[in-house]
Amino acid sequence: MSSSTEERRPEPLKAVPVRHVGRWIGGAIVLLLAALAVRSLIVNPNFQWQLVGPYLFDTRIIEGLLTTLWLTVASMAIGIVGGVILAVMRLSANPVLSGAAGIYVWLFRGTPLITQLIFWANLGALFPTFGLGIPFGPEFVTFNTTQVISIQVAALLGLGLNEAAYMAEIVRAGISSVDDGQTEAAGALGMTRGKTLRRIVLPQAMRVIIPPTGNQLISMLKTTSLVVVIGYTELTVVAQQIYAQNYRVIPLLVVTAIWYLVCTSVLSVFQGFIERKYSQSTIQTPGWVSRMFGFRLGRRKEQP
Repeated sequence: MSSSTEERRPEPLKAVPVRHVGRWIGGAIVLLLAALAVRSLIVNPNFQWQLVGPYLFDTRIIEGLLTTLWLTVASMAIGIVGGVILAVMRLSANPVLSGAAGIYVWLFRGTPLITQLIFWANLGALFPTFGLGIPFGPEFVTFNTTQVISIQVAALLGLGLNEAAYMAEIVRAGISSVDDGQTEAAGALGMTRGKTLRRIVLPQAMRVIIPPTGNQLISMLKTTSLVVVIGYTELTVVAQQIYAQNYRVIPLLVVTAIWYLVCTSVLSVFQGFIERKYSQSTIQTPGWVSRMFGFRLGRRKEQP
């Protein structure tokens, strides 16, 4: 290389990192506010932290917590099963099935959950009895509606059937995300629609269905507190009953909030594990810390 060429070569550029002053100022403000909030929680005597510990593991609180967890799991089971059935009906070529599922989703999503809970709890006022028999014919067995639809059953029906309407849309979106060509290929191989749905469509749709389903489960855990309107006893109701007697309102509300935070954190961890199992993306699914607090800790996976 000639000396003239070396003389014309430009000098290497010195890269200077961009200083994000606004980010540092914003971060400092957030940290200051967080410090003030933590200090207020610690030094404020009105929180009565000395009473939170004893009530945290009180027998009545634990029983209410177990009732809340049971109601959450049972209602979500009803919602998931009903949602899958409704989603398949909505995607059916039969206009009667599709229309019936659409009306169900419209009705249960369009009315408040509290109204539905009160309706199921007072179903006996509309139908004092119901029976099993031949349609438009004689009844073989007759039941008393009030005895069958107890407060517990009304809570399950209200929460579960309402959840089924939302799960139907989640499952329908997941099924619709699978390419139609795979269904057509399965049909060309002689697979029935039911087998195609179970073995090809649903396994691929799970990566779309799982994240919102996990959110619905966490939401259901907190939504169970609405059963107070029909007199069913769960965690929030138990706390209300206790502070109605001893007037320790704030400590018992703190106890309730702590247990809800613990349960939602555990559910978030399991949701993250399930999402990683079904994720087919080249980007790692965020861990439970990232999911709860909104920042990513993972790195991109290597392309195969």
